Amino acid sequence: MREIVIVGGGYAGFYTAWGLEKTLRKGEARVTVVDPRPYMTYQPFLPEVTAGSIEARHAAVSMRRHLRSTRLIAGSVTKISNADRTVTVRPASGADYELPYDTLVVTAGAVTRTFPIPGLEQHAIGLKHVEEAVAIRDRLMTAFDQAASLPPGAERRKLLTVTFVGGGFSGVEGFGELLSLATAMLKSYPELSFDDLSFHLVEARGRILPEVGDKPGAWVVRSLERRGAHVHLNTQLVSTEDGHVVLSSGEEFDSGLIVWTAGNASNPVVHNHTDLPVDERGLLVVRADLRVGTDSEPVPEVWAAGDDAAVPDLASPVPGAHTVPNAQHAVRQGKRLAKNIAASLHGGRIRNYRHSSLGVVATLGLGRGIFQYKSIVIKGLPAWLMHRGYHVLAVPTWERKVRVLTVWLTAALYGRDLVSLASVQHPRDAFVTSGRPQRSGESRVSDHTAG
Repeated sequence: MREIVIVGGGYAGFYTAWGLEKTLRKGEARVTVVDPRPYMTYQPFLPEVTAGSIEARHAAVSMRRHLRSTRLIAGSVTKISNADRTVTVRPASGADYELPYDTLVVTAGAVTRTFPIPGLEQHAIGLKHVEEAVAIRDRLMTAFDQAASLPPGAERRKLLTVTFVGGGFSGVEGFGELLSLATAMLKSYPELSFDDLSFHLVEARGRILPEVGDKPGAWVVRSLERRGAHVHLNTQLVSTEDGHVVLSSGEEFDSGLIVWTAGNASNPVVHNHTDLPVDERGLLVVRADLRVGTDSEPVPEVWAAGDDAAVPDLASPVPGAHTVPNAQHAVRQGKRLAKNIAASLHGGRIRNYRHSSLGVVATLGLGRGIFQYKSIVIKGLPAWLMHRGYHVLAVPTWERKVRVLTVWLTAALYGRDLVSLASVQHPRDAFVTSGRPQRSGESRVSDHTAG
């Protein structure tokens, strides 16, 4: 039986495997997906997870439930050796081993790009995975509880200061949603006022949301500032040691929550641990039909798509342009990839990937959004409704669509169901400390101290 190995279960990997299940004949090939997580994260929902508008599990699509005939391996690929036709797998438990393949699909995705900024690794958090979105929400809600018991002063001000670094889509959407949540939470905390909140968005370039035009981007900045936010353009993060934020503009302040959304970097497996061709950015060199290689030198039986691949953008008027790394392209590339692999096995026609943008839409918080398609710009509530409508249609499976719609409709009637679950990070504390009061200065009991 032919072995098809898919490296990564993100958008492109999930849709490739899903499509192959529908197109391959029974017994024709065994499809294997290798990914450390048992689910595909629908990342456009993560900003709403941070705001409590969507439950965390609804942003995670179970691969075992929906890829019924695909073999799933919980682990990470640490090396790709196309010369040997193997990938090295590091499983969730156990020793590394080599997994052979006849056909390889590389959809490993990108990773969060970071810089050697003092304090960043110790004090910042990303917004690329479900667990990060949940942690951001819980930390903000815990900060409100702590601040409400403190008198006005530096400690309270730090707890209620939120800093986002990066003005791309994920940063602006997460920032807007968290600002919306914080503003709404003030109603439940009479001890706190709007003046206690301090939200900062830091962007190194002179504008935010590069996918939209200059005027819509400037409108988003004004909209956020009217809501009390501070938007720092042409500004870089210099240091964040001990939660003390220092900006290149000279401004300094303490921040209890620092979220890093300053772009993506090529996957280390693709960039450093493969004999497949990569470009100067560390992305796989890919043809328009999604085969790895060049038009003159394709790599046999190796395909790639998504954020780790430099896919030619045939719909762009700019010569040599590549598709932008977003969900809109990754999903459609995965679908085309499945059809092309099936066609190659069945002697059919392999088609090039071509997709014209459907426009861009972003949420800026509950009831607020921005949409642009060419010269058409829609703002405010209509754009926010378009954002929700598009993504409820785009999220895979009808079961997931119904669940998300149910949560939204319930929230529209009764409001967001908000409660911090930060204590689940330390589930044994209540058991270990039961019956004895914690002394002042006593550290939290580690989950790993009990025998």
